[in-house]
Amino acid sequence: MRNIWIIAQREYRHYFISPLAYIVALLILLVMGIYFLLVLFQNASMAFYGGATPPSTQDILGILPFMLLFAAPALTMRLLADEHRTGTLELLLTAPIRDVELIVGKWLGAFLFMLTLIAITLIFPIILHFWLVDNGIDQLLMLSNYLGIILVSGVFLAIGTAISAIFKNQFAALFATLVALFFLWYLIGWPAYVMVGGGEVFRYLGLSDHYYNGFATGAVDLGDIVYYISWIVISLFIGTTAIEMRRWQ
Repeated sequence: MRNIWIIAQREYRHYFISPLAYIVALLILLVMGIYFLLVLFQNASMAFYGGATPPSTQDILGILPFMLLFAAPALTMRLLADEHRTGTLELLLTAPIRDVELIVGKWLGAFLFMLTLIAITLIFPIILHFWLVDNGIDQLLMLSNYLGIILVSGVFLAIGTAISAIFKNQFAALFATLVALFFLWYLIGWPAYVMVGGGEVFRYLGLSDHYYNGFATGAVDLGDIVYYISWIVISLFIGTTAIEMRRWQ
């Protein structure tokens, strides 16, 4: 456990000296800020004509998983692929740490940085809460949305970490992670909408369905939590296996 935490701290600190991490953070907050202003402007315009419905947490956070889909590959592409390129992976493999500790530590460092970004986005629900003077926002719905977003980001980063362990080139890892996440978020559930029967298994496998039909609506289901945690465990296991294979090459 100590080795995992040391690696995680190292990776977490590295993000704060990485220009790419600042670019990712800036883009996420900038896009969310613009989107948030558009939601408020639309609400104010509709209120002027007497037909406004108060915006909810879901209205302003619904775009965040989409942006994390692009952010996760950028944050994970160098985790292990760059270690291989610079030759430091061989040093890590000879150090007194287990392969699973290396993978989990790398993932945890990226996850902590992502949690920092997600925490900053709390400013938007807080502003919305004071914007809706009468009742404020549904705080339980907000917590449900954020729980889902945290789990989704954990899965995205775990998949990215596993792919980074497989590839030697970080840009190949970036592209492969982006393709994998798009497939699992958008495409894997598509057969459920065209098949007459037996398509529910594809819908269940889709990452987006468990968020938008669960956490985003305020429904926190233990099955959805287990589903996302299972993806994290499986992805980290794949990453660990990839490192073990490199060790014996």
